[in-house]
Amino acid sequence: MPARLFENSRIAAGLLVNLLSSICIVFLNKWIYVHYGFPNVTLTLVHFVVTWLGLFVCHKMDIFSPKNLRPTKIILLALSFCGFVAFTNLSLQNNTIGTYQLVKAMTTPVIIAIQTLHYRKTFSLKIKLTLVPITLGVILNSYYDVKFNMLGIVFATLGVFVTSLYQVWVGAKQHELQVNSMQLLYYQAPMSSAFLLVIVPFFEPLTGEGGIFGPWSIQALMMVFLSGVIAFLVNLSIYWIIGNTSPVTYNMFGHFKFCITLLGGYVLFHDPLSLHQGLGILCTLSGILAYTHFKLAEQEEGKSRLAQRP
Repeated sequence: MPARLFENSRIAAGLLVNLLSSICIVFLNKWIYVHYGFPNVTLTLVHFVVTWLGLFVCHKMDIFSPKNLRPTKIILLALSFCGFVAFTNLSLQNNTIGTYQLVKAMTTPVIIAIQTLHYRKTFSLKIKLTLVPITLGVILNSYYDVKFNMLGIVFATLGVFVTSLYQVWVGAKQHELQVNSMQLLYYQAPMSSAFLLVIVPFFEPLTGEGGIFGPWSIQALMMVFLSGVIAFLVNLSIYWIIGNTSPVTYNMFGHFKFCITLLGGYVLFHDPLSLHQGLGILCTLSGILAYTHFKLAEQEEGKSRLAQRP
């Protein structure tokens, strides 16, 4: 019992770190975009460079020991992250926010499909049914801003598929290569940074106003670096959560963070929050609570079966 309590406490602590750091980075990035206009993909590149530097410092402080990994083992993971960044940005550029959020909600069922078809993982009907109120909640939050166009849907669909692959591989690679979250991210972060450096010129200017090497103020650069430090906590906690729970659990937690972000925008930035959006948040949260309840019940049942075996 104490071991189980300790494990649950560790997972709760990891989720809390991810929740707080994710909310901080959303609002900090919004501040950076609004006040400085710092380019999006470049900011993501900075995030991964700072993440690798943070892991390098952790390694030198003997917090973890790197494990030798062949680049071929993680190149698809690094590429999928870059695809996730690229297609997400293209989706945002070619879709309304409502359409983007609505299609993004399909990430969870796509993850379930990938794990079922390729990894032979099974999900109970109860778990699958929790997707209904969550999807309904997303629709209520975004239907007022849904406008479809062919190019936007193509980019959004590719974004969902690549994001789903990335999240599944984050968990699968940790088990396959027998590494922890820090060891895997230590190798993936610099590789993804190199790939992002290649694709940045296709999305953003290199020089001049709004360019990577533009005339940025000291205050802007300090805020960008602070965003990178918080991104280090976000990236590390994502890998840790997926490695210690599952991609589906992390995705469910992502829906929860979305609700908190909407409420935070309403409180901090006085963003409008309509009645149907409030109902959408309640609907999504009810689905998340149902998933948590069923998932914990299944885990307890599984542990009981193991304990009863001779």
